[in-house]
Amino acid sequence: MTTLTDTRLVEQVDGAPWDIDAYMKVGGYEAWKKCLKELTPEQVVHELKSSGLRGRGGAGFPTGVKWDKVLNHRVKERYFVCNAGEHEPGTFKDRHLLKTVPHQLIEGCLIAARTAKAKASFIYVNHEYEEERENLKKALAQAKERGFVGRDILGSGVDIELQVFEGHGSYVAGEETAMLESMQGRPAMPRQKPPFYPTDYGLYGKPTLVNNVETLCNIPRILHKGAAWFTQVGTEKCPGTMMFSLSGAVNRPGVYEMPMGVTIGELIDTCGGGVPGGRKIKAVFPGGPAFSMVTADQLDLPMDFDSLKKAGTGLGSAGVIVVDDETCMVRQTLKFSNFFKGESCGQCPPCRMGTINLATLMTKIEAGEGTQKDLDSLLQLCGFVKGTGYCTLVTGAAVLVQSSVKLFRQEFEDHIRLQRCPIPTIPAEAVTH
Repeated sequence: MTTLTDTRLVEQVDGAPWDIDAYMKVGGYEAWKKCLKELTPEQVVHELKSSGLRGRGGAGFPTGVKWDKVLNHRVKERYFVCNAGEHEPGTFKDRHLLKTVPHQLIEGCLIAARTAKAKASFIYVNHEYEEERENLKKALAQAKERGFVGRDILGSGVDIELQVFEGHGSYVAGEETAMLESMQGRPAMPRQKPPFYPTDYGLYGKPTLVNNVETLCNIPRILHKGAAWFTQVGTEKCPGTMMFSLSGAVNRPGVYEMPMGVTIGELIDTCGGGVPGGRKIKAVFPGGPAFSMVTADQLDLPMDFDSLKKAGTGLGSAGVIVVDDETCMVRQTLKFSNFFKGESCGQCPPCRMGTINLATLMTKIEAGEGTQKDLDSLLQLCGFVKGTGYCTLVTGAAVLVQSSVKLFRQEFEDHIRLQRCPIPTIPAEAVTH
């Protein structure tokens, strides 16, 4: 079930998601018209900087600063790409936005492409998102019919075509540099950053503006209603709302739009309806399995980039996974370790071998065949591989294991001492995909 609690980002429309008339009734394409007739690219960037919008794809980088860098780049051949890859466990908010508000995304993409003065513009969509991709294509066709996309848009002299690109199915292909590689017909392998930041060296080796779906969906609303409106909710350094993908041991999993700074506990109780079956919270991944877990005594932590970073974890793309007190943390960690092992592209030897060895040691301990030496080797390996890859996959795999052992070491030692898992099964509600 999917619910929106504080709909400042998404204005619910009546009718089919691709119905352009329904979208226009709630102010759709007004910001785009404003950009074509009144606002210069520099003014758009200034408004985004004033709003304090930070990227919703994981890093939380100031959107206006990124747009400014591409707009003022000395290289005049530029590109724009919307990243709708989204393969991380527990994250499905971009999928929801693609499915329900495709016109809002299209409008955000048009504004981004025009502001960056892009030569060509693309929307890279996860190949598994079939219905979402069809909704997007239907909406794009309607936008073209109305003259919002194409040549000489609304008589402005601006030409923009948006091309939908069917993406790869791997987790690492969602990393922006790997995505750009795959779009050029090469294997989806990340580039080293620095120097290969897309704003300097992106698609075809040219400056490229890359934003995720949620970030771009914010753009029309900010330009239509103003930066001051956007900053009315959220925190001083992280204004606005965020789409939280809530899953795991909650009664009402789904996508919830809440102000930045909402506490973990409030998100779980108010939005998710608490934990099923009267069970208690054991741990929460606030930003997916690549970030450290927090425990039940940290539920008052605000969900924003800075607060979670200060607490030693991260918000990422807000894939919140709740684990209850009947779940074996060794088994839960093994599940995600196997995910990272399977998703490594193999480009970086520390990642290729590290993820395999982490999963192997985790499997051994979970099966009751591990020793204290294996546990020591597990932690030692985490220290060796963390921060060694071109992307953050192997670092996420190491952080996952380190966090689990640090917070629930007794469970690991019980597996070794008893030579079996002390918790026989995981309740169905606690299994998260």
